[in-house]
Amino acid sequence: MTTSVLVPSSLVREAEDKREATRKVGYVARAATVFRADRLVVFPDEDGETRWGGGFVSTVLEYATTPPYLRKEAWGHRSELEYAGILPPLRASSQTGSESDGSGSLRQGIVTEVGPDRRVRVNCGLQHPISLVAPPDMEVPDEGERVTVRVSSRRPVRARLADEPIEGLVVERTGLQAALGREDAGLCIATSRHGEELTVGRLASLTGQIRHDGMTVVFGSPGRGLPEILGIDVADVQAARNEDATEPNAGGFDLWLNSIPNQGSKVVRTEEALFATLACLTLNE
Repeated sequence: MTTSVLVPSSLVREAEDKREATRKVGYVARAATVFRADRLVVFPDEDGETRWGGGFVSTVLEYATTPPYLRKEAWGHRSELEYAGILPPLRASSQTGSESDGSGSLRQGIVTEVGPDRRVRVNCGLQHPISLVAPPDMEVPDEGERVTVRVSSRRPVRARLADEPIEGLVVERTGLQAALGREDAGLCIATSRHGEELTVGRLASLTGQIRHDGMTVVFGSPGRGLPEILGIDVADVQAARNEDATEPNAGGFDLWLNSIPNQGSKVVRTEEALFATLACLTLNE
């Protein structure tokens, strides 16, 4: 089961300055992390972009989801990260690793030097970069490449390169239809105040399907909802609320969902919508 969260490149279109834009992107990353999303995708909405578009949004998201001990090595100094210091900490288990000395914990690392005999030096957040040998069935990583390290002991340090991914949030930039067409997309949900109102009764059937198939949840941007972004008539979205509708839901989604049916504010910010929506859709029985 995979959970994918999609946000538009116009996510920070109403931010007054880069500091506010950075903070907003940080809380999107925070929401996706809190609710254990596997994938956070930025899809293009060039017509809605203002000063900071998809390049800024994806860069800040990728930085936020990089373990703190690797950020300086991986990113250096970039203009998009001028206010990266205000990003809320994610404290994801995939970033902090485990203190286990038993079977070992997986940590992300970055190769700082490649030497002879398949030996590389890796910064993985321990006291110093460590020297490791690439296993025979694994290609020798290049300098600057991200790798997975399994640490079995910290004192003394015992670790090895592992040819396996780390569970955690992956940031991507891709088209909306490509994301919806993935084999592991699961239930494809478009969020909109014009969609079907989420109720307690409806939630039970939705969460059961999501636990089985996974989900892809798509959000709009401030003052520019998904119908406007996708050029879809609101009437078509509202027609999809009819359980007897025979046509596929507008935009190729399985469902248009209003997850905040009694909203008291005219506009719900994207980061607020993420918390409200994912909190409901990830409930257990």
